Amino acid sequence: MASRQTTSLACESETSFLGKETTAALRASFALKAHKGAQVVQTPFQPQASYKVAVLGAAGGIGQPLALLIKMSPLVSDLHLYDIANVKGVAADLSHCNTPSQVLDFTGASELANSLKGVDVVVIPAGVPRKPGMTRDDLFNINAGIVKNLVEAVADNCPEAFIHIISNPVNSTVPIAAEVLKKKGVYNPKKLFGVTTLDVVRANTFVAQKKNLKLIDVDVPVVGGHAGITILPLLSKTKPSVSLTDEEVEKLTVRIQNGGTEVVEAKAGAGSATLSMAYAAARFVESSLRALDGDGDVYECSYVESDLTELPFFASRVKLGRKGVEALIPSDLQGLTEYELKALEALKPELKASIEKGIAFANKQAVTA
Repeated sequence: MASRQTTSLACESETSFLGKETTAALRASFALKAHKGAQVVQTPFQPQASYKVAVLGAAGGIGQPLALLIKMSPLVSDLHLYDIANVKGVAADLSHCNTPSQVLDFTGASELANSLKGVDVVVIPAGVPRKPGMTRDDLFNINAGIVKNLVEAVADNCPEAFIHIISNPVNSTVPIAAEVLKKKGVYNPKKLFGVTTLDVVRANTFVAQKKNLKLIDVDVPVVGGHAGITILPLLSKTKPSVSLTDEEVEKLTVRIQNGGTEVVEAKAGAGSATLSMAYAAARFVESSLRALDGDGDVYECSYVESDLTELPFFASRVKLGRKGVEALIPSDLQGLTEYELKALEALKPELKASIEKGIAFANKQAVTA
């Protein structure tokens, strides 16, 4: 009985965007639970899509492809799409895809609360994108206010949800979210994440290309923040171990740091990194869902409240579990090369300033309110 159900899941899981290794891991975890279930309660485990995910900013350049990729997840039962306009068509379009999740659309501030009721994971790509010549800080005044308002609604309607912040500048918007949640009395640092997965995705891709490795095997931890020099790929910690010259390390580091700018310039005013960002964010959503579902082997890099350095927020590898961040991984910051140590010290003042800017914004808004 259990094996037949695992097989039926296999057909469904193949629709996941994640590739064979991850879906195999998902199926293995389901099969393991089925086996354990049969031993303990004599009833086979029935895997089913059971998690609700909300995308806030679902009609935008990141939101649309992100919603499509989340729709492909075998773990999602309900997909709530919110935006201030143009979301009805996106939802209608996605609802025709023959994957398990039900798609619902919510338009405008009056429907925001309903979009968040009972949600397990909230993903926030809302805001304006970068244009040529803009830095992530140029986005600050617009996106900071958007994130503040959306996180207030999350605090009021689904305070227990995992919150994934994509809206840039992430180095500042995550501290803003934390301050909002604190003021609402519902802050849980284990459940607030800045999505830096794209930095890891880029690092893995660029290293694999450079060294002609199988992409599926490559894993580069990326620490620090999510802008410019605050992005620090720890190339010395790459798995499998790779041999890089000093020049290769420098060139790869700079390319990973400037990956977003590379896309902004290539699109020449037509947008920013939306597709790769959506892919990376969907990977982080899937990892969160696997952790919520009881997979005990889920690790991702993310920008979270941290005590690994003197800074209050810092991106590093974390172990995810049912309650959010189960553990930070300090070993990644041990035994660094001289180049990495210097880069780590160099990024701290900029990251500190971005964090303080976010906190100051949240507190100033609270005073004026």
